[in-house]
Amino acid sequence: MGQEYRLKQLADHLGAELQGNADCIIRGLNTLQQAGEGELAFLASKAYQQYLATTGASAVILHPAQAADYAGNQLIMTNPYLGYARVSELFNPVAPLPEGIHPTAVIDDSARIDKTAAIGPHVTVGAGAQIGSGTSIGPGCCIGADVLIGENCRLAANVTLYQGVSIGNLVSIHSGAVIGGDGFGFANDRGHWVKIHQLGSVEIGDRVEIGACTTVDRGALGNTIIKSGVIIDNLVQIAHNVEVGENTAIAGCCGIAGSTIIGKNCILAGGVGIVGHIRLCDSVTVTGMSMVTKSITEPGSYSSGTPLSETTEWRRSAVRFGQLDKWAQRLTKIEKNQVR
Repeated sequence: MGQEYRLKQLADHLGAELQGNADCIIRGLNTLQQAGEGELAFLASKAYQQYLATTGASAVILHPAQAADYAGNQLIMTNPYLGYARVSELFNPVAPLPEGIHPTAVIDDSARIDKTAAIGPHVTVGAGAQIGSGTSIGPGCCIGADVLIGENCRLAANVTLYQGVSIGNLVSIHSGAVIGGDGFGFANDRGHWVKIHQLGSVEIGDRVEIGACTTVDRGALGNTIIKSGVIIDNLVQIAHNVEVGENTAIAGCCGIAGSTIIGKNCILAGGVGIVGHIRLCDSVTVTGMSMVTKSITEPGSYSSGTPLSETTEWRRSAVRFGQLDKWAQRLTKIEKNQVR
């Protein structure tokens, strides 16, 4: 049987104001459109307010400004989306692995694993690795030699940590992620590529989340650094010697080239590309599919590229893009003639 809570318990958990039946039983979460009896919904965007009157939810998390628009049970707080995030943990269906080491795991004799850690089936742990208390290592993970993993971390199935990677506390890494693979470094010798061996590693701070199939390359000499509080989506590529500042968010399919430094509290939307050897200051937002080709020194929102349009119109615009330089030169000549 799943978890269930009285509405008063959830209000206390969230620090929310309760209006309605404190003994109402909540057994799960759902959207306003799809929620039914025993489920808690939330309203965080005006785009969904139209569903408030018809929702089948037993209770709704609402902003004070929307409270008068709903007659049912309510949990009122200034940030309903944050409330949803915090209550979602209570209904998380992921079952923890049991403490201890599964008999199919292969553990080097010199590895140190806290007795409260959970090591799943077919995990390998290399020489000198250390795994802290309360950490869970999912099935099929490969933990390289001298890897350090802190306390209360969770690695889902089939995560790979290369030799020497260091991970802080409360880190979550999803399936298929590869941390510490070689950075893409090669020198050209008369048409032939000569590999530059990557001698650094990767440092990951506390409370970091890394999505499925994301890759974080080890540094060429120094380390690639992901600081505390960073959240990284699926299918992100972070190249060697990149540094990502505290609490920065990186959405899916971003690609960050080598030796780039990204400040704290930045947001990179989906599909953003960043060239190497540049710096983004703190509190920068880059909108989806933008290409960043130079350093950003002032906080704010930045965009590049052209928005979607009908194909025929886009083709006309593309032709005009190629004519801009010619037009600019003609305009300069006209202005000079007018000045005379």
